[in-house]
Amino acid sequence: MNSTPRCLATMLLVATAITGSAFAAGTHPVTGEALAERQVFTYRVLDEHSSVDPQIVEDVSGSEIVRDLFEGLMNQDAQGSLVPGTATGYTVSDDKLTYSFTLRDNAKWSNGDPVVAGDFVYAWRRAVSPELASPYSWFMELMSIENAARIIAGDVPVDELGVSAPDDRTLVVNLSQPLPYFPQMVTHATTFPVNPAVVEAHGADWTNPENIVSNGAYVLTEHIPNERSVRERNPMYWDAENVILEKTVALVINDENTSLTRWLAGELDRTEVPAGQFPRLQKKYPGEAISFPRLCNYYYTFNLSESGPEAFQDVRVRKALALAVDRKIITESILAGGQIEAFTFTPAATADFEVPDVEIASMSQTERDATAKALLTEAGYGADNPLKFEMIYNTSESHKKIAVA
Repeated sequence: MNSTPRCLATMLLVATAITGSAFAAGTHPVTGEALAERQVFTYRVLDEHSSVDPQIVEDVSGSEIVRDLFEGLMNQDAQGSLVPGTATGYTVSDDKLTYSFTLRDNAKWSNGDPVVAGDFVYAWRRAVSPELASPYSWFMELMSIENAARIIAGDVPVDELGVSAPDDRTLVVNLSQPLPYFPQMVTHATTFPVNPAVVEAHGADWTNPENIVSNGAYVLTEHIPNERSVRERNPMYWDAENVILEKTVALVINDENTSLTRWLAGELDRTEVPAGQFPRLQKKYPGEAISFPRLCNYYYTFNLSESGPEAFQDVRVRKALALAVDRKIITESILAGGQIEAFTFTPAATADFEVPDVEIASMSQTERDATAKALLTEAGYGADNPLKFEMIYNTSESHKKIAVA
C-alpha cells in the first residue's frame, strides 16, 4: 500500500508515538526536527471500522485504533522487534510449556484503576468464548493455549483455559505444545486486556466514547459512525510523558480521489494514493509521496458456505482462478505504487521471513493461464458452460480496478 503523508516528520511521529522514546521538548527524538506546536495527526480510512473491542475487531482500520487505545503484554518497536508492553518481561519453563509474565506496577486503566493479571485472564477467556464468538478465536487456538480448541468447540467451560493470575502482577500461560514464537503472538490485538467491570456494566455499549476505559497511549473521545473517530493522549498511560501526538483523527472517506483532494488542501496528513497515480505524485511531491513495506497482503477469499457457488467446492476451480490472477498487471500497471507480486500468504516484509520457492511464481502468466484453462475444462467449464459467480470488493475505485483486472 502507498501513503502520502503531508509531512514526513508527522509520519515518523506516528511510528514513535507509543514506543517510549525519550525526546527533548520541541524536537523529534529520531530526526531532531522541530515539532509543530499543534500535535494532531489526521488521516483517511476507507470504511467504518468493525469495532474497537480487542476481542471483536477484525479489520485493519479498527486494529489501528485498538493498538492506540490498548496495550498487550508485549509490544513492538518501529522495526517490529519485541519490546516490553504492559509486562516488563517474562520467563519460560524448561519444557517451553509455561510462560510467566510480570506486569508493571504503574500500568493503569484510563480511569485510574490498576491493570492487573486478572484483566488479561478475563480478556483471553472472552476471546475463546463461544458466546462472544470472536472472529479471531482461531488465533487463540493457534497460540496453542491449553484447552483453547476445546473451549471454542464448546466442549469445556472457558475457565479451563490455560491462563491464570496467581497474583495481580503475574500472568501464567500454559501451552499444549512448545511454540517458540509465542511471545510475538501476544502483541496481537485479540490478546489485549479489557476492564472487566466496564465490560460487565455496559455490555455491548462498553466501547462507546462515554463508557470505554483503555490502557494504551490514547483514549477514545469521539466516534461518529461512518464519519470520524478521535483518540486523545491518555494521561494515565504508564509512558505518557513520552507520547508525542496529542490527538489522532481518523476520517471515513470512501472515495480515494476525494481523499487526495483533501490531502492537497492540507486537511489530511496521510491518505492512500489512487491506483496508478503514484508515479506522478512521487515526481511532484518528492519526499512526501512515499512507498514503504507494510505487513499485509491483498487477496480474495472463496465463499465455501452452502450459500456460495457450487463451483467453488471444486478445488480445480479454485486453483484455476488463483492461477488466472495476473499479479504483474495489477502491481505494475494498475496500482503502480511499489507493490510486489505475492505468491505466499505470509507478507514478504515479515521479519526474518524468507520467501520460499513456489512453483507458480516461476511460471509465466501465459503458462498459468494455460494451466488454469485446463483445470476449468477438467471441472466441466468452457465456452458451452462458462463459469459464473458474483465478486464482492471494497468500496473504492482502486479496488474496482483490481477486481476488474
